[in-house]
Amino acid sequence: MSHPLVVTLDHKSKPRVLFSGDRLVEVDLPPGTRVIYPRPPLEPLRDVDAAIRYAINHPHNSDPLFAKLKPGMKVFIAVDDLSLPLPPMRRPDIRQRVLTVVLELLGQYGVDDYQICIATAFHRRMTADEVRWIVGDKIFDAHWPKRLYNMDAEKPGALKYVGKTELDEIVELVTEAVESDLIIYVNLNLVPMDGGHKSVAVGLSGYGSLKAHHNPYVMRKCHSYLDPNASELNSSIERQGRVANKLLNVFTIETTVNNNMYDKPLQFLTKNEDELSGLEASGLKALKLTLDKLPQPARQAIFQKVPSPFGVTGVNAGETEAVHVHTIKKLHDQYLVPITGQADILVLGVPYISPYSVNAFTNPLLVQVMAQGYLFNLYRGAPMVKKGGTLIFFHPVTDKFDNDQHAPYIEFVHRILPETRDALELHKKYEAKFAANPAYIEMFRTGTAYHPAHPFFMWYFGEAGRQWVGRTIVVGADNEYLPKLMGWETATNFPEALRMAADTGPKNPEITVLHCPPIVMADVTVPEHQRHLLPADRRYGKGIVAAGEGNR
Repeated sequence: MSHPLVVTLDHKSKPRVLFSGDRLVEVDLPPGTRVIYPRPPLEPLRDVDAAIRYAINHPHNSDPLFAKLKPGMKVFIAVDDLSLPLPPMRRPDIRQRVLTVVLELLGQYGVDDYQICIATAFHRRMTADEVRWIVGDKIFDAHWPKRLYNMDAEKPGALKYVGKTELDEIVELVTEAVESDLIIYVNLNLVPMDGGHKSVAVGLSGYGSLKAHHNPYVMRKCHSYLDPNASELNSSIERQGRVANKLLNVFTIETTVNNNMYDKPLQFLTKNEDELSGLEASGLKALKLTLDKLPQPARQAIFQKVPSPFGVTGVNAGETEAVHVHTIKKLHDQYLVPITGQADILVLGVPYISPYSVNAFTNPLLVQVMAQGYLFNLYRGAPMVKKGGTLIFFHPVTDKFDNDQHAPYIEFVHRILPETRDALELHKKYEAKFAANPAYIEMFRTGTAYHPAHPFFMWYFGEAGRQWVGRTIVVGADNEYLPKLMGWETATNFPEALRMAADTGPKNPEITVLHCPPIVMADVTVPEHQRHLLPADRRYGKGIVAAGEGNR
C-alpha cells in the first residue's frame, strides 16, 4: 500500500467504506476528518518450521525444550482455541506446525505420556471439525478424543488449587497440567492482550481464578486492554501467572501472524478509498451491492467461511515473560500507527465477527463488547476520543442469538439487563447465581455453549468505553429497543448522528475514524497543553507522552 496510514480528508475525498455487521456502508465524512488505516502486512517468515525448531532449541531465559525431556515423564500440552485468529487461518494453522515439531521431539526423547488440551477456560467447546482444522488431520486422527480434547472447567475434579498471589487472587488450573512434569503452551498471539501469563493463568483456569480479574472493579481500572502496561486486568493475570510459573514447569511457545486478513479478491477492503484502482473501486461497489441483496447467512458465510492468508511473523519460546517481550514488539511493529491528539468524536465500523462468535451470529451483547470494549481499546497511550466525547458506530444490532453457543446470553440480555445496566450491581446481585445455573453448565460441558458467567464478563469488558465516553450513538440499527437497552442512542444515518453529537459537543468537532478491520492500533500522544483534559490518573500515567517527547 502506498497511501499514508493517517489521512486527513478534504473536499475531494471519496466516501469511506466501513463495516456495519456483515454489510458495508459508504460514509460521507466532513473535511478535516482523520482516518487511521492499518499498516501493510509484515513480511512472513520464509521457513516457519525452521523458525519453530530454532525457537525451541534457542529459548529465552530457559533451557532448550529437548533438555527438559526424559522418558517416563508426563507432559501436558495446551493449545489456544478458535477465538483467534479472526477469521480462521488458512491451513496449515500455525498451531498444527508447532504441535508437529513438538510431538516429533517428544518421540525422539522417549516421551509417550502426553496429552493435548484445547485451553478453553469459559469459552465454548470446539467441535471435532474445528479442532481438526487447527491441529491438522494427522494429529487429529492419532489423538482425538482421548489424548486430544477440550478442557472442561466444570467437570468434578477438573481444577486443582496452585496457590494465591500477594493480593489473595486464587490460582487454580487444570488438574492434569498441575500434576504433569512439564506444561508446554502453544499460543497464537493475535493482539497484545493475548499471550504471556494469560495463556496458562486464564486459558487453563476456572471461576475461582477468573473472577479475580474478570469483574467490573478491575475493568474500570484498565487504561486500554490492548496495552498490557496500562491494564489492571493484565497486572492481575501476571500476578497469577508468576505464582503458577514459580511452582510449575512451564515452557511457552508464542507465535505471531501479520494482518493479512483478506485474500487478493478482497484486499481493497484494507486500502484508502481515494487510491483504489478502477478495478478495485468496481470490486468494492459490487461487493457492497451483493451483500445488500444476499440473505444474512450468505453474507456471514462470505466473510467467516473463507480462511485468511495470515503469514507467520515470529516464533519465540522459553520462559513466559522473556518470550512475551518479543511477541509484543512484533505486534507493535504490525499494528501501531502514531497519531497526536484526541478527537471529539470516534467513528467505528463494527464488523461481522468477534472472538466469541466464530461460526455464529454476532449478537447484541457481543456488538457491545466489540464497540465499547475491544475496538474502543485499540490504542496505546490515551484513548482516541476525549473524555466525555462521543462514540459513533455502525451496526444493525439485530435481536438474534445462536441458541447453541449463546444460550446464557439470551437470558442475560432479555431478563437481567432490563433490570440494570450497572456492572457493579450485575456483579453483586446476579453473577454468582447465574454462573452456577445447572442447565447452562450442562450445555457448556456437553454442547457448544459458553459458560453462564461469560455474558457477565462480556458486559464488564464494555466498561472501558462506557466509563470514558459521554454518548454512544449507533447508526443503522434495525430496532430501537436493543440499542436503548445497551444505553445507546440511535440515528438513521451519519449526518443525523453528527447533529446529535453537536447538541452536547463542539459545533465543529474533531473526528477520528478507525478504518478497521484489519487490526490497527492508534499510538496516541497527548500534547502538553491538552494534558489537563485527561482525568488526573491519566495525565502522567504509563503511555501518556507529550508531542515531541517520543513514544516509549
